[in-house]
Amino acid sequence: MKINIKNIITNMLSKKSTDLFIAESKSTELKKSLNIFDLLILGISAVVGTGIFTIIGSAIVGSSDGAGAGTAIIISMLIAALASLFSALAYSEIAAMIPVAGSAYTFTYAAMGEFMAWMVGWILMLEYAIGNITVATAWTGYFVQLLKGFKNILPSFIVSFPLWLRNDFRSMYSLCNKYGWDVHDKMPFINLPCGIEIPIAINLPAIFIVLVLTILLIKGVKESTRVAGLMVFVNLSIIISFVVVGSKYVAPSNWIPFAPNGFEGILAGTFIIFFAYIGFDAISTAAEETKNPQRDLPIAILGTLTICTILYISVALVLTGIIPLNNIDTQAPLAHAMRVIGKNWYAGCISVGALCALTSVLLVYQLGTTRIIYAIARDNFLPQSIMKVHKTFKTPHIITWLSGLIVIIGSLFMDLNISAELCNYGTFASFVIICVEVLILRKTEPNRHRPFKVPFCPLFPILGIILCSCFMFYKGISGGTSSLYFLLWIIIGLAIYIIYGYKNKRLKQ
Repeated sequence: MKINIKNIITNMLSKKSTDLFIAESKSTELKKSLNIFDLLILGISAVVGTGIFTIIGSAIVGSSDGAGAGTAIIISMLIAALASLFSALAYSEIAAMIPVAGSAYTFTYAAMGEFMAWMVGWILMLEYAIGNITVATAWTGYFVQLLKGFKNILPSFIVSFPLWLRNDFRSMYSLCNKYGWDVHDKMPFINLPCGIEIPIAINLPAIFIVLVLTILLIKGVKESTRVAGLMVFVNLSIIISFVVVGSKYVAPSNWIPFAPNGFEGILAGTFIIFFAYIGFDAISTAAEETKNPQRDLPIAILGTLTICTILYISVALVLTGIIPLNNIDTQAPLAHAMRVIGKNWYAGCISVGALCALTSVLLVYQLGTTRIIYAIARDNFLPQSIMKVHKTFKTPHIITWLSGLIVIIGSLFMDLNISAELCNYGTFASFVIICVEVLILRKTEPNRHRPFKVPFCPLFPILGIILCSCFMFYKGISGGTSSLYFLLWIIIGLAIYIIYGYKNKRLKQ
């Protein structure tokens, strides 16, 4: 059979019209129930999570070489917020113009064609699904810490269940090295060819919370946002009270020196704290379930970024003002700060807030995963059978179960740090692409109605491309296995498109 290369390239570059996307969204079976308040809850739920409870400590203190930002973390936050702002403006323009499910995947299909749309969708699945695995593993850690606070009430086997039952590889290896134990006697392994061993850890807390949230998402997105709203209320109450209570103990002398490691420390802090802004783009994945997307999506995206930046800076100033930089704990900085000033009772409250924050992040990330897969399946790159909508709840229940199972399986063996870095690679890539798409659509569809426009275009999108690309390059040259895993993910996505996606797309046309 003769292969027509020209025809294949033409198909790969073929675009889907904006009008067709909008028409499909109007005939969707998904229930339109979200308002601007719901979208803000989703955005804040996704962003205010591990960043403000854990990552902020690492960004201030730095790694083992001490190259942290210090009090100048507020400068790092402003730089990270600025880089996020350019992408947020781009998301706002295109989401209001094309208010359909799928986020950057859908936008790419309209601007750059079929092949790039699939690859962006594949990258987004990395961002949300792997990000969810990261948060689920972190959720387990906070849950265990919370249980320890009830050690005098709960049975000992509940408070201190084995490390391999909560996917704590690092603690298990550390204990075995410390006491000379054989790690194979303490936890099970899968033996693969070529002598490769993969440790297995039955992450019971993560499995439990993912199953609960999966069932909740099947019940309905409106019900899910109500639960997320409750979590956000508890979370924000604790964060605001930390700022209010802690401000009374601030000593301005702790802010000196302001930038102990100079610009290098500020840059390192920016790279770390940027991860705390990941998630606001999840708002656009719910566009098809929003009552007034043209008005509400831009307000929710930019509002989320503004609110979270103010919270981050306020917490950073209080945290660095309460205790000297060399005494800041990188694991639980806020709780440790409260203990230093004698507020032990409040340290426990912070653990509850962290758990609520991570729960809401899990909820929004899983929502984003399902809506992206739904959009991809609707375009025939994946089997359409998986996008079946529940007759009663009007939600894509099959995809929701699949995404939940992916997170559960991944939480059994994935390393927390590597999965976090993989998530970040996906985020940087999607931020760059969304800025590129604004420039493309401004040229190809100049007369299209845009309820919101990126100001100072093309300057702002170009700055977004440069900043996010620099972050990816900075991480790439710093080494590590995550960059290789990201490349492997891209290769797998390319293989799926070649073997299945391209052919199935043609068969369904």
